[in-house]
Amino acid sequence: MEPRKQTIELAGKTLTLETGVMAKQSSGSVTVTYGETVVLCTVNAESQPKKGINFFPLSVEYRERFYAGGKIPGGYFKREGRPGEKEILSARLTDRPIRPLFPKDFQCETQVMINLLSSDQENPADILGTIGSSVALLLSDIPWNGPVASVRLGLVDGKPIINPTFEQISEGRLDLVMTGTEDAITMMEAEAKELSEDEILTTVQYGHEVIKDIIKFQIEFVKGISKSKREITSPSYDNKLVDIVSKKVNSEIPSLIGGSDKNDRRSKIDSFKAEIIESIEEDFPDNASLVNAITDEAVKKEIRRLILEEKTRSDGRKMDEIRQISMSQNILPRAHGSALFTRGETQSLATVTLGTKADEQFVDDLDGKFKKRYMLHYNFPPFSVGEVRRFLGLSRREVGHGNLAERALKYVMPEYEDFPYTVRVVSEILESNGSSSMATVCSGSLALMNAGVPIKSHVAGISVGLITDGKESILMTDILGEEDHFGDMDFKVAGTRDGITSIQVDLKIEGLSIEIIKQVFEQAYTGRQSILDLMESEITKHSTDLSTYAPKIDHIQIEPEKIGGIIGPGGKMIRSIQTDCECDVEIDDDGLVVISSLSASNNQKAREIIESIVREPEVGMIFEGEVKRIMNFGAFVEFSPGRECLCHISELAYERTEKVEDVVNVGDIIKVKIIKVDDMNRIDISLRALKDPPEGWVEPPKKDRRPGKGGPGGRRPGGRPQRKQFSR
Repeated sequence: MEPRKQTIELAGKTLTLETGVMAKQSSGSVTVTYGETVVLCTVNAESQPKKGINFFPLSVEYRERFYAGGKIPGGYFKREGRPGEKEILSARLTDRPIRPLFPKDFQCETQVMINLLSSDQENPADILGTIGSSVALLLSDIPWNGPVASVRLGLVDGKPIINPTFEQISEGRLDLVMTGTEDAITMMEAEAKELSEDEILTTVQYGHEVIKDIIKFQIEFVKGISKSKREITSPSYDNKLVDIVSKKVNSEIPSLIGGSDKNDRRSKIDSFKAEIIESIEEDFPDNASLVNAITDEAVKKEIRRLILEEKTRSDGRKMDEIRQISMSQNILPRAHGSALFTRGETQSLATVTLGTKADEQFVDDLDGKFKKRYMLHYNFPPFSVGEVRRFLGLSRREVGHGNLAERALKYVMPEYEDFPYTVRVVSEILESNGSSSMATVCSGSLALMNAGVPIKSHVAGISVGLITDGKESILMTDILGEEDHFGDMDFKVAGTRDGITSIQVDLKIEGLSIEIIKQVFEQAYTGRQSILDLMESEITKHSTDLSTYAPKIDHIQIEPEKIGGIIGPGGKMIRSIQTDCECDVEIDDDGLVVISSLSASNNQKAREIIESIVREPEVGMIFEGEVKRIMNFGAFVEFSPGRECLCHISELAYERTEKVEDVVNVGDIIKVKIIKVDDMNRIDISLRALKDPPEGWVEPPKKDRRPGKGGPGGRRPGGRPQRKQFSR
């Protein structure tokens, strides 16, 4: 293939496609450049179908190389390891919109690889991966019903922005990634700051026009250089066997899918499959896969027929009806906060753990180094669906669902100044039959309030499904697992009373019209409000008391130049504070000092020490200090660690003091008042200034001992002491 390179202007920057230079042995390959961000996208597929499977074997891999940002990986091995959370989420953004566009009978194992080769740390690369994957598939011989294009949208000052920079994303009210074809929207993923449905819908319409331009650019780019698509070989079965199984299935399937309990329905269907397999085993051995496929297809058709024709769901609910909801708090005695949220046969146990700054998650990737003080993790164990499977590490589903719920609650989390804790929410899915990620949003919101985290308001999530035959479309609120599996859409919306905070759309059809999206928003809004009613009746405001097992945290803002005084030589001072006060002390470069322990009294003790170190002496200031040394002319009292001030013997009491020890002794803690701070920052204090003078007390005149004044002990203008005059 001859190299080809073309460009288009997109949001004031140049989008470049180039092929025929890199990865030329791949079935399709292209580099996409936007600004100085470059991704290489390749696609390949096996030549023969994979046997014995009932799904399309597609894998999408997104990888970031540290050299792309001019960095060397950390750690001992100094090389990239397994994909991180950001890479998994980016891969999902490409996987979800391209998967439904592969032909149903195409069963050859297919792999899409997206490699980030250069990052300008200004333009996100995830949408470039989707655009490049679409072009690579168009160039290849792999059958695919594309193209698609992806765009990121922000909302700053009420105006939509195409492909905002990282800085614009953080400043704006919306971070929306959407993918579509020329005719419809195929995927959306968004984080918002309480935006209305109309605001998001307007932004989506604006973004779709840009998507159309990018698709036209792709079609023009591949014209004349794309490969011929390979032919698809459909699996062949014995027609007699297919007829026998189909008759048995079709006659019994209506009676198998009724009833409100998921396990009962599944048990009846599994028993029915086993009976058919046993009845044909002698004449048609080893055909369990065919029985499973035909039965599943019959279940799918019947569920869809009931919804489209009879407007009946398998559990008997109305299309906009939400399953029964129950909630409870303080489920676990040692957790800092916990809540159990159950909606039908979907159940999430959320726990909240409060930590200190030392518990923040440190992230070092191509976007820079930063710390996360709020995290949400989602676990989906096999027992939640009554299954057995090996634990092979964190699944991509768990990463994706956890990120969706984390973003849904992110906007209502308090600022650090208002709540100086690191917060970790964990959702354990104990039962699952539809939209466990939205149940996580609800349980997480309840658990945060239960833990005493001052979130702005409750957040609830709801999922809306779709069944369509091309002519009629039916929307279903709070979809079941089988309605998700056999349906055409899973549209998740989470938000507060005032607006949306996150969206995620998964489709099995080629796209959604703007009109359908508008209807989904209306139905999701009604469902969300009803769930919020129930959540607010359970707990209206966050708890005012933190768990006794949660750390107590205090913070002080000091001048950065005074940090060294708290740390001390070789860290001696800060170690002493932590040991004596049984607490942890952490100091940021900006002068934020965070004190944490399990006792508020320990925090107060450490705070007083730190304040004494950094305070500046002022005339009139009153403080408590320990008497460190005694001389015949006065006592030295500690103002701050390593710094002493003098209380002259004449300032100990109104009466004449013969000996300092008559008033104070070493080790005494006394309250004194600063009466003088000289030019050399030396401090004079008084003990008697805090006492009432005796009745009739008259302050005697003080001798002026300043340089240049006369009087016994004074100095002449020349600076030499005056000599005392004696008479003979």
